[in-house]
Amino acid sequence: MIELPKRHRHVIDAQINIVPYIDVMLVLLVIFMMTTPIIEQGIEIDLPSTEAKMVDFTQQQPTIITIDKQGKYFINSFNEDDSDIAKGEKLPLGIIAGRVSARLEIYPQMKVFVRGDRQVAYGSVVSLMSFLQKNGVDKIGIVTESPDAK
Repeated sequence: MIELPKRHRHVIDAQINIVPYIDVMLVLLVIFMMTTPIIEQGIEIDLPSTEAKMVDFTQQQPTIITIDKQGKYFINSFNEDDSDIAKGEKLPLGIIAGRVSARLEIYPQMKVFVRGDRQVAYGSVVSLMSFLQKNGVDKIGIVTESPDAK
């Protein structure tokens, strides 16, 4: 009788090789770490520093009006969703006063703050505050930076 050769079964390795996945994850981690600081948007201003109390914004979102170095006005400029900031459009005082007045009708207890760059003329900040007071805003705060933050 003729003996047939025996077939050898190959051993199957049923484990997933995760080394390529780890490599991809590390590359993605490096990409996100490099692009996150670049993504920061908004208006770059150098706030004056002072010793002042902190304001709690947990109850309601305040209205913040920013004056940059060039004297341009922005409303709620800290927020990336504001379409005026995305376009870089300068807002005149009339539009800012109208928006603040509309928000005050909806939220009568809303806080209004002014963020003025350190290099902007003091008169610009005072004229903005005066204009807002003439248009129905009773209390206006000024945003500063603590000396420890630098």
